[in-house]
Amino acid sequence: MESTRYLKASQTEQKEKRYYITNRDADAAKIGSAVCFHWAIENSLHWLLDVAFNEDSSRKRTGKTAENFSIICRITLNLIKNETSKKRSVKGKRLIARWDNDYLLNILKN
Repeated sequence: MESTRYLKASQTEQKEKRYYITNRDADAAKIGSAVCFHWAIENSLHWLLDVAFNEDSSRKRTGKTAENFSIICRITLNLIKNETSKKRSVKGKRLIARWDNDYLLNILKN
C-alpha cells in the first residue's frame, strides 16, 4: 500500500510504502478499508491515551500491572469524554479534576 502525506511546515510531500501480511484475498478495497479502520482506532484511542495519560512512556511492565493500568486509563478516558459541562481537552479536564473535588465528582457521576 502506498500512502502520501503533505507536511505543512516544510511544504513537502512524503510518500511511503507499507507492506501488510494477510490471509485474505488481495481485494485492494477491502484491505484498504481494514487498514484505514485500524489507523482510525490508533489515531483516536491510542494516541489520546498516550497524550492524556502518557501511556507509551509508562514503566509499568511486570505481571498484570500494565494491563490493569491500561483498563483504568480507558475507564477514566470514557468518564472524562462523557462529562460535558466544561469544554476542555481530556488533559485539561484531568487537571481541573485534580484541583476541584466537585468537578471530579461530576465526572464520576456520569
